[in-house]
Amino acid sequence: MAKALMIQGTGSGAGKSLVVAGLCRIFRDEGLSVAPFKAQNMALNSCITADGGEIGRAQVLQAQAAGVDPTVDMNPVLLKASGEMGSQVIIQGRPLRHMSAREYYGFRETAWEAVKESYRRLSKTFDVIVMEGAGSPAEINLMDVDIVNMSAAKLARAPVLLVGDIDKGGVFASLYGTVKLLGRDARRIKGYVINKFRGDLDILKPGLDMLEAATGRPVIGVLPYVADLGLPEEDSLSLRNGTMSRGDGTIRVVVVRLRSISNFTDFDPFLCEPDVQLQYSVSPADIENADMVIIPGSKNTVKDLLLLKDAGLDRSIRTAHDRGVKIVAICGGYQMAGRKIHDPHFVESRHNEVDGLGLLDIETTFEETKTTCQVEAKVAQGRAADLAGIGGGGLKGYEIHMGESEGDIGLFEIKRLSGQAPAAGFRPDGSARGHCWGTYIHGIFENDAFRRGVLNGLRQKKGMAPLRTSVSYTEIRERALDRLADLLRLHLDIGFIRRTIGL
Repeated sequence: MAKALMIQGTGSGAGKSLVVAGLCRIFRDEGLSVAPFKAQNMALNSCITADGGEIGRAQVLQAQAAGVDPTVDMNPVLLKASGEMGSQVIIQGRPLRHMSAREYYGFRETAWEAVKESYRRLSKTFDVIVMEGAGSPAEINLMDVDIVNMSAAKLARAPVLLVGDIDKGGVFASLYGTVKLLGRDARRIKGYVINKFRGDLDILKPGLDMLEAATGRPVIGVLPYVADLGLPEEDSLSLRNGTMSRGDGTIRVVVVRLRSISNFTDFDPFLCEPDVQLQYSVSPADIENADMVIIPGSKNTVKDLLLLKDAGLDRSIRTAHDRGVKIVAICGGYQMAGRKIHDPHFVESRHNEVDGLGLLDIETTFEETKTTCQVEAKVAQGRAADLAGIGGGGLKGYEIHMGESEGDIGLFEIKRLSGQAPAAGFRPDGSARGHCWGTYIHGIFENDAFRRGVLNGLRQKKGMAPLRTSVSYTEIRERALDRLADLLRLHLDIGFIRRTIGL
């Protein structure tokens, strides 16, 4: 059976996900087989495993850090908030149904069985499991229904490290208060990690000593504040209007910041490019003056479409299109860009039918089954002109969507690799009209040559020479994970961690 360690936090955003990823990379580098595990995740940022299962995007990154393929057992329960519909409950990668919070708590025992089953399978396969908690373990009104924090730690017999975010203020109160509220469960906490520290460590040290004296547990590391690790964020709350650029800003890419934006990490590869300024915005001026506007995926497609209209952003998107700005629509955004969305079974909303943006000659009908699969794709024969001359194949990505679209379909040809028992060969996907194109393919911009081709098309339109340099998003992500591991080695007592878990 595997050794286990759990990383919990004093609250959301404390840094649990990246600490887990960094430790996975450290243990991998030491020659151990290691896997991440998060019993229950609430996130709109998800990804598809090789067998077509849907799990949180953070666990995919952690698996990449560990050097293993992600599986549904690494995140057996995924909750995707759906507004008035409650949350979609996904068990071991497969969507079950939408539930209200009250219904889900009544479902707890079934979810817990899936957690136990998944953990036991992982534990038989790997040397070390690095577990992640959710939010705070000290939510006293939810402790009796917990399946992700102390209940999961008990299942794995895992010692716990508690992470606190000093940048938010009140870190000592948060750490001390968490321990005191946990009662007997606090015995599992073996040490503290303080994250996002800026300043003079000598000034902080007396507080560390006082915290240890007050609780009997040491601070085993103080991680410095790093403005940009170059790794994906898990939570859309991290997105703010304004630039996220690492490039020179020659090409302005604006992602419409939908209320229920999902899979926003689709666009992280643009941050690796030397000429891109990436923004998430709901400003009409930003949208109308961009070089490319992206309408992203949404967990509440109809509601986000109606909110766009209420804010007048549908007019801004059309104005941009009419000015020649390239509009790209992904998944839910692709559905919005069509003529109509039909929901005869009221799968997503109480609207039987709504008008889309009318940029693409397609209509979408929501269905009660969900498409989740990895795909291979290629630009369809004769359609390269719709994509600034980009042709060829070799594209990879994945689909996560309710419903199918009909009409002028055929910009891409895709082959579904998992999850659907698909027919042999390729099937049409995507549509293009005027200055707009869209697709169901998530992760399409992780394909380096395709991404650069799209950007070079925008450069050509501005009278600029194309860039011939090839940027590998995968290599950049790997280097960022190595930097994260080095940061943890430098600032954490890794020897303490190894002794605590019995390595």
